[in-house]
Amino acid sequence: MHTVAVLALDQVTPFDLATPIEAFSRTRLPDGRPGYQVRVCAETPEVDAGTFTLRAHWSLDGLRDADTIIVPGTATPESPLPPAVGDALRAAAAHGTRIASICTGTFALAATGLLAGRRATTHWIAAARLAAAYPDLDVDPDVLYVDNGQFLTSAGAAAGLDLCLHLIRRDYGSAVAADAARLSVMPLEREGGQAQFIVQRHPPTPRGAALEPLLTWMRDNLSRDLTLADLAAYAGTSTRTLIRHFREQTGTTPLRWLHLARVRQAQHLLETTRHSVERIGAQVGFGSLTTFRDHFKRTTGVSPHTYRRTFRASGD
Repeated sequence: MHTVAVLALDQVTPFDLATPIEAFSRTRLPDGRPGYQVRVCAETPEVDAGTFTLRAHWSLDGLRDADTIIVPGTATPESPLPPAVGDALRAAAAHGTRIASICTGTFALAATGLLAGRRATTHWIAAARLAAAYPDLDVDPDVLYVDNGQFLTSAGAAAGLDLCLHLIRRDYGSAVAADAARLSVMPLEREGGQAQFIVQRHPPTPRGAALEPLLTWMRDNLSRDLTLADLAAYAGTSTRTLIRHFREQTGTTPLRWLHLARVRQAQHLLETTRHSVERIGAQVGFGSLTTFRDHFKRTTGVSPHTYRRTFRASGD
């Protein structure tokens, strides 16, 4: 039987801890046998989980013969990793143990050095901090999980379940994983990544005030077929100068900023109105439904229809 050790660090996030326990404990093989033995391991007998205190039945020794180790997130991801924990994870990795992190658990896994030079993810709200703390990582904030073979990382909350189902499928195939997904009332694969959930994703704001009148005008005229020449004319400058100033103050181009503003407005309309997708595309200034779908999916990772199903409209 495959053994999964769930590592409970101080200030562990209860949701992240419970997700692998439930997902793997409920997995059954076609003949009815359990697919996994699950153990909770900790450096100390008691772990502070914020709203309650957890008593772990296994010490760090429980990591030694585990086939898979799961590192849940914590409320204090940037706290120093206890030396004994780091040593235990590195020793397990040296023996070929598969190690996966959930949400901000990526910080702890990164602290071991095992992710150096690899692609990784975490909860989108902590992605920039992870990238700053570990510049040798290729942090992808838009995906639900990253599978590097021996080392896997996942985004926040429900993405931990996506990761667990992915591991079950790796171990026992799609049929067993699909059954585990049904028990969790969860699709085996969700379309898109974290980008669809970053609802406050706005175009970059300028570092100075020079562009503010232009940006306000652009936001007020999203429905118009604006060209680079139109923007330059309103700003009273050449297109070349406008592009240079835009890059200096926002880090992007005028048209890219405009596309992001249109997609952000489209997200709002998809969430709050019953307007058709075609009408919303026209409202925010995309010339055709195909263009709207392409830009929307490139930005959010999903189609406008899928986004609306996820964030159902609340009004007309």
